[in-house]
Amino acid sequence: MATHSRILLLIAVGEFSVGILGNAFIALINFMNWVKNRKIASIDLILTSLAISRICLLYIILLDCSILVLYPDVYATGKQMRIIDFFWTLTNHLSVWFATCLSIFYFFKIANFFHPLFLWMKWRIDRVVLKTLLGCLAFSVFISLPVTKNLNDDFRHCVKAKWRRNLTLKCRIKKTTYASTKIYLNLVTLFPFFVSLISFLLLILSLWRHTRQMQLNASGHRDSSSEAHVGAMKAVISFLLLFIIYYLAFLIATSSYFMPETELAVIFGELIALIYPSGHSFILILGNNKLRQAFLRVFWKVKYILKRRKI
Repeated sequence: MATHSRILLLIAVGEFSVGILGNAFIALINFMNWVKNRKIASIDLILTSLAISRICLLYIILLDCSILVLYPDVYATGKQMRIIDFFWTLTNHLSVWFATCLSIFYFFKIANFFHPLFLWMKWRIDRVVLKTLLGCLAFSVFISLPVTKNLNDDFRHCVKAKWRRNLTLKCRIKKTTYASTKIYLNLVTLFPFFVSLISFLLLILSLWRHTRQMQLNASGHRDSSSEAHVGAMKAVISFLLLFIIYYLAFLIATSSYFMPETELAVIFGELIALIYPSGHSFILILGNNKLRQAFLRVFWKVKYILKRRKI
């Protein structure tokens, strides 16, 4: 058990390192452009907020995993772990809501519809980005507060003390309360998920209408609007797929409290969960021209330095 846990922890550290590099790169490039130009575009503000939220989420997941493997006594105390649960729920909601804001922004900036309400919102989208992000932050804090209220101080002790018979019934009640609370709070994240899904479907509809219009005009080549549609759809669909994987990993970690090998199941679930904030960052980098060009410059520069050192 200890050997398996440590191997999984090493893999988690590798995934964490990749995720930190990708998200830190997004935040750093956008921050440098902000300082240079003394202003920041709406898309860069959303991407930076998303990257920062995912950096925090990565740290929380790795911290929880490390404490479970390396410091099990700390894991058994409720006060410290309730704080981790709170920040995990907070960063989880922030990451999902900011990704949804990105999907909505893509939709309004790229889609082509002529409904008056859509045109009005398309015209105002840049003005409400900052307020929307602050609103997501406030809502995420509010929705995360029940984690600190509904968890008993000695619940996590049940994870490490399943062998004590006199705690069996008590722990079973606490596990049920904990699991139901976590599932309820994370069910809330399905709402932004469906909003992103709707944005994706509307982008498909917009691309279909645009392609049809191009065919009627006897223009067979792909124009910039079509390229923008495809790029936005790739970013949104990658988020949707990775979020599904992340959500399944959460279910594994939550239901693990009813499994015989709780610790191993929790670590395995967190290992899968790390794929979402780590992998999506590089998809966003490759899908953004400015970030992609900056990434290629850094890549070739590092490759050149390594090549010279070998010489």
